[in-house]
Amino acid sequence: MTDLTYERLQDAVAGGAVALRSKMVLQPAGGPGDKVFPPTYAVDRGPHKYAVEERQVEDKVKVTVLLDSVASQANRAELALLAGWELGELHFPVAFVDFTVDEDLADLGKLTVLEAPHRIADAIFRDSLMDGTLFRLSEVGRAITNAQPRDATALFRYSPTALLFGIWDSTGPKGGLGSKIQRSYVSEIVGFDAHLGRKVGSRIDPLQIERDAAIAYQHKDLQQMWTMDVSEAALDKKKKPITAGSDGRPSEINHGNIAPSIDEGAGGVTISEAVQTTVISLAALRRLGFANCSREAKIAARTAVAALGVVAIAYQHEMDHDLRSRCLLLPQHGPRLEVLRRDGSVPEEVALDRSTAQEILSRATQEADRAGLGWETSELRLEPSPKLMELIKRSRRVSANKPLAG
Repeated sequence: MTDLTYERLQDAVAGGAVALRSKMVLQPAGGPGDKVFPPTYAVDRGPHKYAVEERQVEDKVKVTVLLDSVASQANRAELALLAGWELGELHFPVAFVDFTVDEDLADLGKLTVLEAPHRIADAIFRDSLMDGTLFRLSEVGRAITNAQPRDATALFRYSPTALLFGIWDSTGPKGGLGSKIQRSYVSEIVGFDAHLGRKVGSRIDPLQIERDAAIAYQHKDLQQMWTMDVSEAALDKKKKPITAGSDGRPSEINHGNIAPSIDEGAGGVTISEAVQTTVISLAALRRLGFANCSREAKIAARTAVAALGVVAIAYQHEMDHDLRSRCLLLPQHGPRLEVLRRDGSVPEEVALDRSTAQEILSRATQEADRAGLGWETSELRLEPSPKLMELIKRSRRVSANKPLAG
């Protein structure tokens, strides 16, 4: 197996391949047969809370369970790119909103497009200022608002990751007619031969507080949290004392025992193996247009976006697959890519690692710049607008006044 090179990637993007694919076999960190916990979803009287379905695998139908969705995998890939960018190992435009300008919101730090739910089109950026001007009214913001698949030049220049992971500018000035770029990077982790399990739970209170020991009320002083003295209780609109949680029992303020119980709706699963499948659609990248640019420049730009996807695969692998509590998965081999051609031939397999991915991205950046489609190199820093800061502060005050439980 040979290493992926810039030349091979460029050839694939130019038309030599339809897609790049990575398939990673994973096993639970506890070993084969150990229980893992998938994400749970709201269901209406269903038997469980997991995304379980039958899938055709070669000549067999297998019961599978979703361990990490396409959206979640995209977020993890973005965080992997962010980690490389923050280390100074990767160089590409990353716009961010700096909340440290306000002492009360400094804990939010600097929120980047790689963390915002809707990337550069998120309302957080829409409601922030660039050089004192609302972002969408700035030169950069207007260019991004007007970007379209047929001319993605502005998005490529200021936020190329939006071209990789997709974007729909549905809350911008154009509403539902805003820029809509399909995702080129698609990944998910699926567990095979899934068998649903049961989870048990209980809590023994070392203080042995009985459930009927007293009624707890919300304290009118938020710092005190709760009280058993009615005279100290917070009052509702009808001047009646407010109980802690639904009924004021000690369990509502986290005291007392919790009887042993069995959870059959979210009790984890056992699987034969998990597989992470990642596909970078080169066909989708070839549909991205760049107005008034040469064919060489267009290929260079598309190759640079593809290089970001390659880096995301390599860096995400090294961030490990700790998906959530009790769902740590171990790779059974190193990362590798398959080049999928349109003639149905056996995919060409190439090796990939962190340093190789870095080199490819660096070369891709240079080639795009040489062709006249360079990335923005100056800092893309925004500050939250006064109205956004006030909205956050009001929301925090509401959260602080919420009942203890229930």
